[in-house]
Amino acid sequence: MKNRVLKELKILLVEDEENLARLLKEAIGDNFHSFTIAADGLEGIELFKKIKPDIVITDIMMPRLSGLEMAKRLKEINSDTPIIILSAFSEKEKLFSAIDIGITKYFLKPFDTEELLEYIESITSKLGNKLLKLSEGFMFNKTTNSLYKNDRYVPLSKNEIKFLSLLMDNQNRIIDDTLIKEHLWSADASDERVRTFIRRLRAKTSKKLIQNIKGVGYRLSFNEN
Repeated sequence: MKNRVLKELKILLVEDEENLARLLKEAIGDNFHSFTIAADGLEGIELFKKIKPDIVITDIMMPRLSGLEMAKRLKEINSDTPIIILSAFSEKEKLFSAIDIGITKYFLKPFDTEELLEYIESITSKLGNKLLKLSEGFMFNKTTNSLYKNDRYVPLSKNEIKFLSLLMDNQNRIIDDTLIKEHLWSADASDERVRTFIRRLRAKTSKKLIQNIKGVGYRLSFNEN
């Protein structure tokens, strides 16, 4: 079984050869949270801004905008996103310039899809800052806004995600009812609405995960006690 972190990743493939893009998605796409395809560099930039992928895989030679030129622009947007180049052997000399851009890895066509998948798995530890480990076996993916309990997905409403994100963004603070109301509804929401909301979320997750500091507010538990 592949590293469970793969299931948390959003992949953007930029490839103008439609058949190759389709075959690659069929071969490894199911291993990831999402696997989006762009037909050229310009579309790749648009989708990069829209979906904020964890990893980009791109061809070099494409219409409208090459993979290397696209990679330069993507690095200006987010220098931390790994970019993997797919290159024909005849394009190997172009890969020297890829070093200056900050390309993470390149694979010469034809390549083994399993080797590509294994490489992606090998760099998942570098993406770990997007996975927040909580207590009670819970893990929150900050990219996909998904909560897991011992690898099992825990469905959350939009407000539940907003509330957990509020607690995670304020790890060293106790969040009071006033801030919760303002963040989720409005300042004039009732105290009972807050209590009911949190009671249901704690029932869905864990009382130990969401700690109630009596008379003060709430905070997340990040370590097993």
